[in-house]
Amino acid sequence: MDLPTDGGGAPAASPPSRRRRRGLGWAARAEVVVLTGPALIVFLAFVIFPVVMAAYYGFFNWKGYGPPTDFVGLHNYKIILSDPTFHDAVRHNFTIVVLSLVMQGPIAIGLALLLNRKLRYQSAIRVLIFVPYVISEVVVGTGWSLMLQTNGAVNGLLEKLGMAGLKQDWLSDPKIAMWTLMLIITWKYVGFAVILFLAGLQGIPPELHEAAAIDGASYWQIQRRITLPLLGPTIRIWAFLSIIGSLQLFDLVYIIWGQYVAATAGTSTMATYMVVNGRNAASYGYGNAVAVVLFLISLVVALLYQRFVLRRDTEGAITGGGR
Repeated sequence: MDLPTDGGGAPAASPPSRRRRRGLGWAARAEVVVLTGPALIVFLAFVIFPVVMAAYYGFFNWKGYGPPTDFVGLHNYKIILSDPTFHDAVRHNFTIVVLSLVMQGPIAIGLALLLNRKLRYQSAIRVLIFVPYVISEVVVGTGWSLMLQTNGAVNGLLEKLGMAGLKQDWLSDPKIAMWTLMLIITWKYVGFAVILFLAGLQGIPPELHEAAAIDGASYWQIQRRITLPLLGPTIRIWAFLSIIGSLQLFDLVYIIWGQYVAATAGTSTMATYMVVNGRNAASYGYGNAVAVVLFLISLVVALLYQRFVLRRDTEGAITGGGR
């Protein structure tokens, strides 16, 4: 019996058997289960399950102990959406989002471009810039709250320098409290953005800069035409992390301003509202409802950002789509 050929006289390779392909399929599935199973279990246990339970408790007037029995339906959510204090907290969160991007982004890019060049004590400068990021929020909040009091170190220093007219109530004055918060946030988190941008700059081939310089481009033209466009994916990832962190901001505000001053000073956030009106008020059902609203707002923002901003980066990372 003649063997089938591939047109060139050589025997054609026989297709793999169904049994063999089925065996490889099960092996690949087992490998996926083994490698992703532990992470999936942790994700379900510590992310999805708490969200589901928070949504469940949000339908009850629950005091935090015993099984929830006082079912109130959507009453907690109606109160949240109609509470002007919560509206102010949402507005403060989105103000922090915008100011974080506007303030930290240019500063971090400028410092990253500076530190990407050969400088004396370059490593020491990088460490000094990154140190605030690794300091605990409790330490940062406590230290800044002590320094920014009306009789604190900042006003004392201004008085000794002969600038007593610049002394302010940095924490309680609604006109400047938000700017005080943004100064602290920028000081603490700009180091993370700098390190992230430096990592992105290391991935840009130096040959591109050399070729542009040979063609007569100035330093700033090279940065604007080559460096910043190639640094775009890193900037977009940092912006996403900054947005989500700003929406969930809690610790610095709660430590520095406390549960009473934050609302009057104009620095309250959705997370501080949740703690003050939930746990501190012994109304855990209401607090869980606020947590669900905060989760949904963050989820919607993340999905929109993924859809309209990160899409160009994620599409380039997907392989095998045409198979």
